[in-house]
Amino acid sequence: MRTWKPLITLGALALVLAGCSNEAGPTPKGGAGPAETPYALSIKLNALTADTCFRDPAGQTPRGCGKYVTELGSTPGLVREQAGTKHPDLVAAANDLEKGIGAYRGSHCDAVAEPGGACTTALTSIADSLRSVKQLVDTQLVTG
Repeated sequence: MRTWKPLITLGALALVLAGCSNEAGPTPKGGAGPAETPYALSIKLNALTADTCFRDPAGQTPRGCGKYVTELGSTPGLVREQAGTKHPDLVAAANDLEKGIGAYRGSHCDAVAEPGGACTTALTSIADSLRSVKQLVDTQLVTG
């Protein structure tokens, strides 16, 4: 009988622990998605403008900026969403940014190892457009 008690105890413990194995904790509720407010968008733009691909696009190897351009990919849509119909100049700047991103991707710059040519032009266009977007977001959306 002594050998059965530890086995029964271990079996009961295994059943209790197995019942808890699917529990991952409470499901998060609410929470802001990516840049859902003008302030959050401004924070995202601050981070993007700190990148070396923004600060010195002509000095970068285009393929080294692939992650930066990927991170920028959703920005034009977020900017247009925040701008709505009240800020057409911001929508235009977002469209310019999207064109620059498209030029980078269309030229397959993520595979280009040397600065210059169409890829550096695309990175420079992205930087100029992002600068305009950031200025407009900070002046029109964040400060009112």
